[in-house]
Amino acid sequence: MKRAFVFPGQGSQVVGMGKELAEAYPAAREIFDMVDEALGEKLSALIFEGPLETLTLTQNAQPALMAVSVAAARALEAVAGKPLAQMADFVAGHSLGEYSALAAVRALELEDAARLLRLRGQAMQEAVPVGAGAMAAMLGVEIDLAREIADAAAEDQVCDVANDNGAGQVVLSGDKAAIERAIAIATAKGVKRSVLLPVSAPFHCTLMAPAADVMGRALAGVSLQKPSLPVIANVAAEAESDPSAIRQLLVQQVTGMVRWRESMKYAADQGVTWVGELGAGKVLTGLAKRIDARLEATAIGTVAAIEAAAATLAE
Repeated sequence: MKRAFVFPGQGSQVVGMGKELAEAYPAAREIFDMVDEALGEKLSALIFEGPLETLTLTQNAQPALMAVSVAAARALEAVAGKPLAQMADFVAGHSLGEYSALAAVRALELEDAARLLRLRGQAMQEAVPVGAGAMAAMLGVEIDLAREIADAAAEDQVCDVANDNGAGQVVLSGDKAAIERAIAIATAKGVKRSVLLPVSAPFHCTLMAPAADVMGRALAGVSLQKPSLPVIANVAAEAESDPSAIRQLLVQQVTGMVRWRESMKYAADQGVTWVGELGAGKVLTGLAKRIDARLEATAIGTVAAIEAAAATLAE
């Protein structure tokens, strides 16, 4: 039986996430301490105590979610008594979760991941003036229709497919007026539901080109090792282990579409039948089950879930 670990993206953050792990496992506590030191601030206090509005700011949410995911990974390794590489065959992360995955499989130093995600959040926020961009989630729509809607709505502006999450959930990103046109077109075409997302910038679209430039320069100065497990990359939807290729894919990811549906299909096609979501929430757990019936998925973000997963993975 093949397995994959997946790592959540923005939107999964909640105040108090990871606190139970930090209190129960020294290996998890160490991760939060290392991230605090790398950023020169007590991000762990914000994660554990809030307020939510500050935690949700992109430049905070990105390193925070990574810290919780890697803390869960290290806690699982401690309880199971073996590294992730001996418990699974692939890893994948949703958007910022790709950095969590790379840190978890020791391709990227934790401190570098924290600093890169802080920079990524800031660069994404600064790429487009607040209020000029928007994102909308469309439910009950397949990717081909979503692309058709995006093309029709763009006119002389940007309207890109940002996330193909699977289970009929597609996210568009771009200029606010274009996104509003897309919602109207989707409604006219009978799309079940389209809603503006409460985000501060239009992620994963061509408007993020300035942020991609920033990340390209930053990633060029960071050491990347071969991951202990192949990483299914967002923009490629297939496994990659070459550090130079991973570096390029991370830059492309800033403006490119998160091909999550295809990534999970790829995993299933490689023989993966079990998916463990390491970190906050269970968004990817729900998606995996709906994307492909071959996938059994479980969220691993609490002490009880860590202990249960370790027992399962010891078999």
